[in-house]
Amino acid sequence: MLIFNGQTGTKNLAKMSVMAGLLVLLASCGGSDAVKQAALDCVFPDSPSVAAPGWVCDEPVEGVTVSAVGVAEKSAAGHSFMKNMAATDARVQLAQSMKVHVQNMVKQYAETTGAADSETVDKVNTSVTKQITDETLVGTKIFKTRTSPKGVLYVLLGMDGSVAAAATENALKTSMNNDRALWQQFKAQKGQDELAESIANMKQ
Repeated sequence: MLIFNGQTGTKNLAKMSVMAGLLVLLASCGGSDAVKQAALDCVFPDSPSVAAPGWVCDEPVEGVTVSAVGVAEKSAAGHSFMKNMAATDARVQLAQSMKVHVQNMVKQYAETTGAADSETVDKVNTSVTKQITDETLVGTKIFKTRTSPKGVLYVLLGMDGSVAAAATENALKTSMNNDRALWQQFKAQKGQDELAESIANMKQ
């Protein structure tokens, strides 16, 4: 009888060990899934099961004030061709990003100084953004590139702080020359060059 009870106890102990092992395995699998999920916060659009660097999903990159992501499909023409195509795609989007950037600068300057009402700010922003196109953006450069598992090329095109400020200032000055009457409503005790520089160098 004692031997039977010992065998039963051994069996129970073995079952408990197996169950404990299963629990540990399940916990480790759950942890792995959590880590995997965190890693997949950003994925390649063409390969949604593969993690991608954050900038592919438009996360800000330190040192790049204004940026845009361009994409080029895999091509038999080679990597250089794909890089040029992706950069061209990004440049068009960068112009839109730059327009938003400049609008924010003008609005922030007006709010900080009380230089104009919202209606005048809107008109000024419309005038300024007309001067910004992908062809007028000088000084842009490719900061990062990455190829997806399917061969699609992604590039991060952008401007650092000084280049973005210069582009903003040029757009403002062109707008001031083209719409003098409008800018006269922008109550600023500064000349055009000084005003353009002040707005372009606003800290966001």
